[in-house]
Amino acid sequence: MSNRPILLVEDNELNREMLVRRLKRAGLEIITACDGQEALDLMISEQPSVVLMDMSLPVLDGWTACRMARQDERISQIPIIALTAHAMEEDRRKALQAGCDDYATKPVDFPELLRKIGKLTPS
Repeated sequence: MSNRPILLVEDNELNREMLVRRLKRAGLEIITACDGQEALDLMISEQPSVVLMDMSLPVLDGWTACRMARQDERISQIPIIALTAHAMEEDRRKALQAGCDDYATKPVDFPELLRKIGKLTPS
Protein backbone atom coordinates (compact mmCIF):
# COMPACT_ATOMS: atom_id res chain seq x y z
CA MET A 1 0.00 0.00 0.00
CA SER A 2 0.94 3.62 -0.48
CA ASN A 3 2.92 5.55 2.10
CA ARG A 4 0.40 8.39 1.84
CA PRO A 5 -2.27 8.56 4.56
CA ILE A 6 -5.87 7.48 4.24
CA LEU A 7 -8.44 10.23 4.74
CA LEU A 8 -11.43 9.18 6.85
CA VAL A 9 -14.36 11.60 6.52
CA GLU A 10 -16.90 10.92 9.29
CA ASP A 11 -18.93 13.43 11.30
CA ASN A 12 -19.98 10.98 14.03
CA GLU A 13 -17.25 11.10 16.66
CA LEU A 14 -17.81 7.55 17.96
CA ASN A 15 -17.78 6.05 14.46
CA ARG A 16 -14.70 8.11 13.55
CA GLU A 17 -12.74 7.08 16.65
CA MET A 18 -13.65 3.40 16.26
CA LEU A 19 -12.62 3.34 12.59
CA VAL A 20 -9.40 5.27 13.24
CA ARG A 21 -8.46 2.78 15.97
CA ARG A 22 -9.15 -0.24 13.76
CA LEU A 23 -7.42 1.21 10.70
CA LYS A 24 -4.32 2.17 12.73
CA ARG A 25 -4.28 -1.32 14.25
CA ALA A 26 -4.20 -2.60 10.66
CA GLY A 27 -1.01 -0.55 10.15
CA LEU A 28 -2.52 2.34 8.20
CA GLU A 29 -1.79 6.04 8.65
CA ILE A 30 -5.05 7.97 9.06
CA ILE A 31 -6.05 11.62 8.83
CA THR A 32 -9.62 12.71 9.51
CA ALA A 33 -12.18 15.27 8.44
CA CYS A 34 -15.63 15.93 9.90
CA ASP A 35 -17.40 17.46 6.88
CA GLY A 36 -17.24 17.50 3.11
CA GLN A 37 -15.51 20.87 2.80
CA GLU A 38 -12.77 19.88 5.24
CA ALA A 39 -12.40 16.65 3.23
CA LEU A 40 -11.85 18.56 -0.02
CA ASP A 41 -9.32 20.86 1.66
CA LEU A 42 -7.38 17.88 3.06
CA MET A 43 -7.54 16.02 -0.26
CA ILE A 44 -5.81 19.01 -1.87
CA SER A 45 -3.23 19.59 0.87
CA GLU A 46 -2.45 15.99 1.88
CA GLN A 47 -3.09 14.02 -1.36
CA PRO A 48 -4.27 10.90 0.54
CA SER A 49 -3.93 7.48 -1.05
CA VAL A 50 -7.66 6.82 -0.63
CA VAL A 51 -10.66 8.58 0.95
CA LEU A 52 -13.28 6.85 3.09
CA MET A 53 -16.23 9.24 2.69
CA ASP A 54 -19.35 9.24 4.83
CA MET A 55 -22.15 10.49 2.60
CA SER A 56 -24.37 12.21 5.20
CA LEU A 57 -22.12 15.06 6.31
CA PRO A 58 -22.63 18.62 7.56
CA VAL A 59 -21.48 21.72 5.65
CA LEU A 60 -21.03 19.79 2.37
CA ASP A 61 -22.47 16.30 2.00
CA GLY A 62 -20.44 13.38 0.68
CA TRP A 63 -22.20 13.24 -2.67
CA THR A 64 -21.44 16.90 -3.37
CA ALA A 65 -17.87 16.59 -2.08
CA CYS A 66 -17.27 13.59 -4.39
CA ARG A 67 -18.64 15.42 -7.42
CA MET A 68 -16.48 18.46 -6.62
CA ALA A 69 -13.39 16.27 -6.12
CA ARG A 70 -13.92 14.66 -9.53
CA GLN A 71 -14.05 18.12 -11.15
CA ASP A 72 -10.80 19.31 -9.53
CA GLU A 73 -7.78 18.13 -11.51
CA ARG A 74 -5.56 18.31 -8.39
CA ILE A 75 -7.58 15.56 -6.66
CA SER A 76 -9.75 13.94 -9.33
CA GLN A 77 -7.68 10.71 -9.38
CA ILE A 78 -7.79 10.06 -5.61
CA PRO A 79 -9.91 6.92 -5.02
CA ILE A 80 -13.02 7.43 -2.87
CA ILE A 81 -14.93 4.71 -1.02
CA ALA A 82 -18.40 5.76 0.12
CA LEU A 83 -19.15 4.80 3.73
CA THR A 84 -22.85 5.00 4.38
CA ALA A 85 -25.74 3.58 6.35
CA HIS A 86 -27.80 3.87 3.15
CA ALA A 87 -27.77 0.24 2.04
CA MET A 88 -30.20 0.12 -0.88
CA GLU A 89 -28.97 -0.56 -4.42
CA GLU A 90 -30.19 2.90 -5.44
CA ASP A 91 -27.94 4.43 -2.74
CA ARG A 92 -24.97 2.47 -4.07
CA ARG A 93 -25.69 3.64 -7.61
CA LYS A 94 -26.06 7.26 -6.41
CA ALA A 95 -22.66 7.12 -4.66
CA LEU A 96 -20.96 5.65 -7.74
CA GLN A 97 -22.61 8.25 -9.98
CA ALA A 98 -21.29 10.98 -7.66
CA GLY A 99 -17.77 9.72 -8.38
CA CYS A 100 -17.08 7.15 -5.68
CA ASP A 101 -14.89 4.24 -6.79
CA ASP A 102 -16.45 1.77 -4.35
CA TYR A 103 -19.11 1.55 -1.68
CA ALA A 104 -19.27 0.13 1.85
CA THR A 105 -22.26 0.07 4.17
CA LYS A 106 -22.37 0.74 7.89
CA PRO A 107 -21.93 -1.04 10.15
CA VAL A 108 -18.60 -1.58 8.41
CA ASP A 109 -17.47 -5.08 7.44
CA PHE A 110 -13.87 -4.33 8.40
CA PRO A 111 -12.08 -7.17 6.52
CA GLU A 112 -14.08 -6.24 3.39
CA LEU A 113 -13.22 -2.56 3.85
CA LEU A 114 -9.51 -3.41 4.11
CA ARG A 115 -9.81 -5.47 0.91
CA LYS A 116 -11.41 -2.52 -0.89
CA ILE A 117 -8.73 -0.12 0.39
CA GLY A 118 -6.02 -2.51 -0.80
CA LYS A 119 -7.62 -2.81 -4.21
CA LEU A 120 -7.75 0.98 -4.68
CA THR A 121 -4.50 2.01 -2.99
CA PRO A 122 -1.48 2.37 -5.26
CA SER A 123 1.54 0.33 -4.20
